[in-house]
Amino acid sequence: MNSLEKYKKRRDFKKTKEPGPKTGKTDGKIFVLQKHSATHLHFDFRIQIGKVLKSWAVPKGLPKTSNVKRLAILTEDHPLEYANFEGTIPEGEYGAGFVEIVDRGSFDNIKKDKDGKEISLNKCFKNGTIEIFLHGKKINGIYALIKFKDDKSWLLIKVNKNKYERKI
Repeated sequence: MNSLEKYKKRRDFKKTKEPGPKTGKTDGKIFVLQKHSATHLHFDFRIQIGKVLKSWAVPKGLPKTSNVKRLAILTEDHPLEYANFEGTIPEGEYGAGFVEIVDRGSFDNIKKDKDGKEISLNKCFKNGTIEIFLHGKKINGIYALIKFKDDKSWLLIKVNKNKYERKI
């Protein structure tokens, strides 16, 4: 099954201005953080892995310090074009409410194997540990996503750069 099938099934593109699934560019690594005023205010954190944006709902937003851990709930994949989406999802539609871009930019995958070779993002995702350096207009720093409990529950952690450098 195409990873965007769930996204398509939940939306009526005649009613919502959300972007329809397309085959996006595969070069580059983009991220976006969107504030989503739906049933409950939360933040959607999305990173490009392959041809889609892997997406997590983060109730309290990205942590600003390394001693704070945030719950991040994995949601359905979104098309790359969603990184530019801002607007209102109409009442009665999945995720109804206002979506606002907080920040977006690029990122570097910094997860390495014991020989210092980069581990692919697909493999990092499957293994349940993603380590990335975000380069946004507002957000710059190292973040880790770590799967725990079940496939949907992840921890989002800001990594102290000094601690990370000591591990290398």
